[in-house]
Amino acid sequence: MNANSAVSLVTGDLQAIFWARSGMLCASLRHRGAELLRRIDDLEVAKAKGSTVGIPLLYPWANRLDCLRYRAGGREVVLNPSSPLLHFDDHGLSMHGVPWSQLAWEIVEVKQDSILARLDWECPDLLAIFPYPHKLQMVATLDPDSLTLQTTVFASARSRVPVSFGFHPYFGIPQLSRQEWRVELPVMRRLLLDARGIPTGGQEPFGPIDCVLGETHFDDGFAVMDAQPAFSLSGAGRRITVTFLDGFRYAQVFAPKSKDFIALEPMTAPTSALTSGQGLHVLEPGAEFRASFRVSVHSVG
Repeated sequence: MNANSAVSLVTGDLQAIFWARSGMLCASLRHRGAELLRRIDDLEVAKAKGSTVGIPLLYPWANRLDCLRYRAGGREVVLNPSSPLLHFDDHGLSMHGVPWSQLAWEIVEVKQDSILARLDWECPDLLAIFPYPHKLQMVATLDPDSLTLQTTVFASARSRVPVSFGFHPYFGIPQLSRQEWRVELPVMRRLLLDARGIPTGGQEPFGPIDCVLGETHFDDGFAVMDAQPAFSLSGAGRRITVTFLDGFRYAQVFAPKSKDFIALEPMTAPTSALTSGQGLHVLEPGAEFRASFRVSVHSVG
């Protein structure tokens, strides 16, 4: 871990480590000493590349945009494909907004069980990507059996702000092969996608699911139905549950069959909401938006 930016929270059986000044990345979450996060083997390389690892914030949009032009909140935006603040997928689509490693948060307060950080979206480079002046606040709170992340967007008095962010938590069950992990997903509406992973506007019923992951492949977007939907991964006497507490009305589940992780992703809007307007919430000047989710860890018989 980078000692200059790592903040460790410890409570009960849980320890969480955040790279507070580098994207407020949750770089480790351990339960009784066992690591629950994946893709964290070489965080310095991931930081240099902007790769998603651990539990990163995807901001100002989660997942892809279907083109380099969008209109939202009364502004027309054309993205520069050569910008160092953009990352692209294999289809050439802008992916996950500004890489987490490029977002320098200010640490406001650190306690044994919590950290408060803020980010001002005011500098010209950031405004060139997302031209809506605002402030962000994130609070990470560790309880004996859970980690809660609360993110608040504060619109400036002079601008509306579209809300389209999410998180990308990568989980795995320690000392158990992927084929034996049990996955539980709630009743949702699956978003129909085109070949690039962009929603077409259609939906279909989905779930609930309670099954062994085995060789199943997931790369799906969903509209959630419950007020506080829960997604669980379990095995080897341990259960990890991600609960959307408020503000997250969409989800992405990503589990490539060749990889030993599953991502259970809270999203405030569907993929490419900035270009489509579908499911996009826009803050009025001076307003605020809050979204939170909890990662609970329990021992099971």
